[in-house]
Amino acid sequence: MNVRYARKARRGAAVALAAGLALIVTGCGSEEQPKKQPPASSVASKSGGQDAKPSSSAEPAEVLAVLKGQEGLELTVNSAQRDAGGFLTVSGVLKNTSGDVAVVSSHLSGDETEIIKHGNSLGGATLLDSVGKKRYYVLRDTDGRPLTTTRLSSLDSGAETPVFMQFPAPPLASTEVSLQLPTFTPATIKLS
Repeated sequence: MNVRYARKARRGAAVALAAGLALIVTGCGSEEQPKKQPPASSVASKSGGQDAKPSSSAEPAEVLAVLKGQEGLELTVNSAQRDAGGFLTVSGVLKNTSGDVAVVSSHLSGDETEIIKHGNSLGGATLLDSVGKKRYYVLRDTDGRPLTTTRLSSLDSGAETPVFMQFPAPPLASTEVSLQLPTFTPATIKLS
């Protein structure tokens, strides 16, 4: 009789193991993406900016500032929002206003070795808080990648791509900061 109970127990364990494996295999197909950066869309085009935040074309975006750069590049800042986690995300659109293809300068990545090794980005951006007398640099993830739009290469004439940069949030007393980006004119933006 012990043999009979042992067989039933093994058969029950085998059925439970098979059911468990079936659940695991079913769950493997969902392919969740890790969240290392703010939500990003994959804008695969020749114009670059593959790690850019999606833009809503349903309604015109508010313009907080326009920074003029080299080769006809313009950065239009549409939002600068604080979040509950203590971060400030600056979003906008990088556009080529010239009649030629504009190569996005590697100077936009700044001069920090850790950021440069991850390719062209807006990692050289800083915020200057004149009230708090502090300068804020673009945040990085644990691998040293800047929390900003990356893989910027060139923009065709008239082309644009959505971009973002994430910084530590200045104190609530600071309602305006100066956004500075290498090779671009600085501009003052209001924080929300």
